[in-house]
Amino acid sequence: MQDKKEERKPVVIKKYANRRLYNTDSSTYVTLEDLAEMVKADRDFLVHDAKTGEDITRTVLTQIIFEQENRGQNLLPIPFLRQLIRFYDDSLQKLVPSYLEFSLDSLAKEHEKFQSQIVGALSGNPFDIVQEQVQRNLSLFENALAAFAPFTGETGSAPKQGKPAREASPQDGADDLKALKDQLASMQSRLDELARK
Repeated sequence: MQDKKEERKPVVIKKYANRRLYNTDSSTYVTLEDLAEMVKADRDFLVHDAKTGEDITRTVLTQIIFEQENRGQNLLPIPFLRQLIRFYDDSLQKLVPSYLEFSLDSLAKEHEKFQSQIVGALSGNPFDIVQEQVQRNLSLFENALAAFAPFTGETGSAPKQGKPAREASPQDGADDLKALKDQLASMQSRLDELARK
């Protein structure tokens, strides 16, 4: 049995000299925004120049991206655009399209995986996923503190996770924050010292 996506033929869109786009499937004129919605709905289309019959799908898709970027929905960072321009007429030019296609396909798969994990997590206790993330963040923070111990003059490693030996008071939190600020200031002065050398 064929996949639904394979069964559906792409819709043919004709572009006229007056820049109007005509959807031959629905027999209506459409806009770039309508075509963007078709892309989001995973509905394939081909755009042909009404006069010459030339396939101008790439140009129209590029116009859709340009319109989205002009609306302030900046998906393409400036360094990426600059690098993309550099690849034109470069020896890697032929590799770039397949690399970008592979990268975006991987991103889409990871996005689907992430969505299914969220749905799975929310079907149980929604706070479990938050607790798990908080634990990971705490662990990362402790590892970072342990990594900076040689620079701060501290010895040993960061405290282990678990139940505190005694109940923490607000004063303890203020003391810890002050100690952390002092350590950061000490590290900054040492870095400044090294930079001057």
